[in-house]
Amino acid sequence: MNKKIYFKRIADKILDLKLRAFGATNIVGPKCCGKTETALQKCKSKIFLQKELEKDDLIYSIKVNPNLILSGEKPRLIDEWQDAPLIWDAIRFYCDENEGKGHFILTGSTSKNVEVKHTGTGRISELKMYPMSLYESKESNGKVSLIELFDKKEKLENGCISDLTIENLIFAACRGGWPESLLFNDSSAQLAIAKDYFNQIYKKDLFSIDKVKRNPQIMKALLKSYARNISTLSKTTTLLSDIQATNNISIVTLDDYISVLEKLYVIEDLYGWCPDIRSKASMRSGRKREFVDPSIAVAALGGSPEIYKTDLKTFGFIFETLCIRDLRIYSQSHDGEISYYHDKTGLEADCVLHLDDGRYALIEFKLGSFEIEEGAKHLLKLENLIKERNNDKKKTPLRLPDLKIIMTATKYGYCRDDGIYVIPIGCLKD
Repeated sequence: MNKKIYFKRIADKILDLKLRAFGATNIVGPKCCGKTETALQKCKSKIFLQKELEKDDLIYSIKVNPNLILSGEKPRLIDEWQDAPLIWDAIRFYCDENEGKGHFILTGSTSKNVEVKHTGTGRISELKMYPMSLYESKESNGKVSLIELFDKKEKLENGCISDLTIENLIFAACRGGWPESLLFNDSSAQLAIAKDYFNQIYKKDLFSIDKVKRNPQIMKALLKSYARNISTLSKTTTLLSDIQATNNISIVTLDDYISVLEKLYVIEDLYGWCPDIRSKASMRSGRKREFVDPSIAVAALGGSPEIYKTDLKTFGFIFETLCIRDLRIYSQSHDGEISYYHDKTGLEADCVLHLDDGRYALIEFKLGSFEIEEGAKHLLKLENLIKERNNDKKKTPLRLPDLKIIMTATKYGYCRDDGIYVIPIGCLKD
């Protein structure tokens, strides 16, 4: 039997650190993003609760003696641990009673509501995984390191060149970052994986959270509405109006369905960055609607590479989701947090990326080179606004942006005379 190909993940080195620092690590994230395969690269023994032939007997035995499943060479992988939730507290106790770190790796259907007696703080750390970035899928050539830009080790003095055409990027966004789709070269089959993932969300996964009965057609309508409003500041009332066109639903019920998608790690919205540079009344602080992977939006809209090749305006929103996904992954080892800036005067930054040490970047996403100048004006105006605010001696100065970046779908990257970096997404890595 041929060994399954493993694409190295940025999460690998984060998991290494957590195994050195904590007794156990719980890997969470959307289905099919590669949690178990990543864990398998590090574990020395394993048990898959879902695959055990005598699963029911095993789970019953664990209820009597949870320590039954803990024996084995460490780190020990316990997959689908939620099927026997007593394991959580048993692992916490094991980590208290035994020296050393890196005893266990937990993975599974993290969407399930599981009651545990203790949060596991200090013993069980959490690692969030995403679908694969373009660098992890070997499509970005990684000529530019995001962290090296922050550290001033990279200044793009010689520029960079992306190997990806706009057609390549459109296909990558439609296919998504699902590891399974990279194991074969059949493009139609690759695209089918994202479509099936979308169907599973509203047909099956919505029932996995708890015992509440929910309507698959309402969930499907919500997913489609989210896709139509991707990368925009659409209000919940807008989503509600979309869904009420075909379903009878209240705002309370809608909030519950949105919560389900969050627990399934299907959506991960951006919230507004509100620095003290303008009146709070002028700030936009709503949620910018985002899927965890652009392919979910494509599947919900019934999109395809052929459609977006002739509708680049719509693809621009999908491209923004692609960029946000990759930035989340690339900044993960520095606990990166992503927000956006937008005020009622129209001044905006599509993305504000904060690192855990206080450094941050203002970022705009632009498909073509003809849009770069507009993005640059936004970034410079926002930076100048912060400088003007810092002239007020009565206020504590705000940190100026460490980086100003325009991420593009173009071929060439460089540093402009005004200090703004133009970086093709096909050149970026962590």
